[in-house]
Amino acid sequence: MSRILIVEDDDHIRSALRLMFESQDFEVDDAPSGEDGIGLFTRINADVAVVDLMLPGISGFETCRELRSLSDIPIVIVSARDDTTDVVQGLESGADDYVTKPFVPEELLARVRAHLRRRPHNGANAFTLGDLRVVPDEGVVRHADGSELHLTSTEFRLLTDLASVNGRVLSREDLLERVWGYDYFGDSRLVDVHVRRLRTKIEPDPGNPAFLVTVRGVGYKLVL
Repeated sequence: MSRILIVEDDDHIRSALRLMFESQDFEVDDAPSGEDGIGLFTRINADVAVVDLMLPGISGFETCRELRSLSDIPIVIVSARDDTTDVVQGLESGADDYVTKPFVPEELLARVRAHLRRRPHNGANAFTLGDLRVVPDEGVVRHADGSELHLTSTEFRLLTDLASVNGRVLSREDLLERVWGYDYFGDSRLVDVHVRRLRTKIEPDPGNPAFLVTVRGVGYKLVL
């Protein structure tokens, strides 16, 4: 049974989400604020978190940052704020996904299930990017000195899925299906923000990427 943490200040929405996930055999913990959610998370072993942005006290952005600092579990933001700036800021705060309100309950459930189904991708052999060594079977990226480079599970999956196609270009739609596990629910901003985050970690000069390259009008490819 998967365990989900819901951080939502609206009592009605929080109760509705609890009932929906419990009806699908999830174990549910919920909190009305970011502070309560973070405190609760330190005492439980959640598999995924659903976080609203408009929270009393600390914001949903800060809540995501705190949760991400504690764990690599999938974080899905739900918010009525659908401006690109908010979506990007939410993803930059460490979230893996972003669902706008009002949403179809089945859509949120499908996204959560897709994240829980994901496993580290082992279809690619070990490879190098400059002084980095990526070992898909071990789920690690190491510097030349042996120290590990921290990637979230989504970033690691994005990197290894691009590597597994041997330099072929993958469109944003391809990556949504391969990395996030769904297509028709997808938002291409998810891909672009995660590519940008990944570049800050693997590229010597993220503003002029040598490895994770944009193919204008098509998508992205990994140059090995």
